[in-house]
Amino acid sequence: MLFREAQVADIPQLSVVRLSVLENRLSNPALVTTQDYVDYLTQRGKGWACEENGGIVGFGIADRLGHSIWALFVQPEFAGLGIGKQLHELMLNWYFAQTSGTVWLSTARGTRAEEFYRRQGWQDTGLTKSGEVRFEMTVGEWNQKA
Repeated sequence: MLFREAQVADIPQLSVVRLSVLENRLSNPALVTTQDYVDYLTQRGKGWACEENGGIVGFGIADRLGHSIWALFVQPEFAGLGIGKQLHELMLNWYFAQTSGTVWLSTARGTRAEEFYRRQGWQDTGLTKSGEVRFEMTVGEWNQKA
């Protein structure tokens, strides 16, 4: 598997991965546009992709401006291989090299993603207005984990 920086040219494959997940599905796929991907990859933050046999099977995007993790998704057939963990490490190492600001994310309750973030040391700060679990990570917490 190859981990590399995600590029604008990868957006069609990133979208395929995003739409392939079985949990945290988009209620309306039109809510995340190609322009959203472009903005997050080129202006707001940085992304990484995992390739296997020339195709993208997972990706993550950190939003430095919004102090959040915008995306972390792995195709279901590649779950459990450590791809999400490696993408997570790439994103947080980059994020905390840019800023010491606390980073946050949210995910649906009762999902494998919720369990994953808890195992990675994220702190549960309650629920969002939409009922998702909101997590935060400080630079100190990240450095203790590393």
